[in-house]
Amino acid sequence: MTEIIAGVEVPETAAVAEATRHIREMTSPLIFHHSRRVFFFAALHARDVGLRPDPELLYLSAIFHDLGLLTPFSDVEQRFELDGADHARKFLLDRGFPATAADVVWEAIALHSTPGIPGRMGPEIAATHHGVLTDVQGVGLDKLDRGLVDEITAVHPHGDFKNGFLQALLEGTRDRPDTTYGTISADVLVHFIPGFRHVSMVERVMGSAWPS
Repeated sequence: MTEIIAGVEVPETAAVAEATRHIREMTSPLIFHHSRRVFFFAALHARDVGLRPDPELLYLSAIFHDLGLLTPFSDVEQRFELDGADHARKFLLDRGFPATAADVVWEAIALHSTPGIPGRMGPEIAATHHGVLTDVQGVGLDKLDRGLVDEITAVHPHGDFKNGFLQALLEGTRDRPDTTYGTISADVLVHFIPGFRHVSMVERVMGSAWPS
């Protein structure tokens, strides 16, 4: 049976169904509902601005985008965004997707929290970024039809998302603080961990091996 929420149809593919089960089982309800809301908001924004993302690739980008907060991909310490991107890329390649499609999803996830850049890239990457901004920071929420927003949150409740998501970011990065340098996650660690600070860019430049 086709699933349609707020006029947005969830792609009926084996990969979408498997990814949905995978994320539901491997992550918290907060991350699962957030990831699904990101897809619907991304699709609505794409429609409003004339973007035409591939629905399946957009869904897979959205559903996997925060997986790295909870399930590190490897023993290598890296940004949680890269963990999620690597998970998703392997998922797609293992199921016969072309490398070009896997790369699109990888880029959408790896860049989803990076300001300024993803919005100027391909439709799946830009739409995923806009969906994340809407669900996390409320950016563009006022431009969406309130009835459609209510329909989405009736199925995937927002609840106490602000506090829950910040805690998820904290728990997903506090054991790899060096990976948060230059990212939004650095702000989370500074806010919640007393005395925490990164070596600044100025300190890195001044402390480099160059004599001047």
